[in-house]
Amino acid sequence: MGSDGASDRVLVLNPVSGSGDHVDEVVELATDRGFEIRKTEESGDATRLAREAAPEADLVAAAGGDGTINAVTNGVAAADALESTTVGVVPAGTGNNFAANIGVRGLEHAFDVIEDGRRRRIDIGVANDRVFVNSCVGGITAAASGETSSESKAELGVLAYVKNTIEMVGEFDSLPLRVTTATGPNGERARAWEGEALFVLIGNCRRFTGARTAQADVEDGLLEVTIVEDTAAMNLLGGAARKGLFDGDSDCIVTRRTPALEIESREGAVEYSLDGEMLETETLHLETEASALEIAVGDEYRIDPDDEEVTNGGIV
Repeated sequence: MGSDGASDRVLVLNPVSGSGDHVDEVVELATDRGFEIRKTEESGDATRLAREAAPEADLVAAAGGDGTINAVTNGVAAADALESTTVGVVPAGTGNNFAANIGVRGLEHAFDVIEDGRRRRIDIGVANDRVFVNSCVGGITAAASGETSSESKAELGVLAYVKNTIEMVGEFDSLPLRVTTATGPNGERARAWEGEALFVLIGNCRRFTGARTAQADVEDGLLEVTIVEDTAAMNLLGGAARKGLFDGDSDCIVTRRTPALEIESREGAVEYSLDGEMLETETLHLETEASALEIAVGDEYRIDPDDEEVTNGGIV
């Protein structure tokens, strides 16, 4: 406890995330490790509770899915406490993609990682002043983002992910967009794309390409951008999709790596999903804040996922 009674470690617990059967186990594990537990009751509570706790707490943990982690991180950021407060991740939702990407495999393992795991400072994404840690997606995938299990999403490359989403939604409207990326650090020039898009997929800790691992490099100060053009739809539905198509630009896929970008809609507001939390806007400005968030990571987390492979956890 701090001198004024505030706790040094606080757990923000979403009791209705996932199937809701995690509460007793999380409370027991957290209590054993000296956490003060604060439960959410309504929308907005996770951000508020984290914001209230962060100025005094050395550690604020989020128990829930990707949306709860997003809310807690936004709360810590709103308290201007990213420098001083570590965030812990306890995966208890239907979507635990971010937890998997940082090497956290379950409830008990999460608390072991919080106690004994490495601390890394990772990038965060900022979208119109709202923080996201894993990904920002626009297009038909935004509306459907909660309907595909995290397990299948973690395993799918973007090609299979898009095909799966199109088949699930059944009907869709393309987005007339202009996407402008900023100058990158390695001579990457500022570039603009304009056209009809089915999806815009922006990864911070998550990637959507067909690469070996779903985890993106989240310490490079860059966002991974994938634009799926409308011409891809019939090819995907017609079974013409080929594995590996999304590893680089093709006739319907555009990829970029950039520290910042702007997405402008030419036809009204577009819905985006920030780690599962929705945002509707005509113009979206995104940028990274490099090394902004200190987080507890598991052994399977890799600083550069393309440089080192994990074999014991099934990720190659």
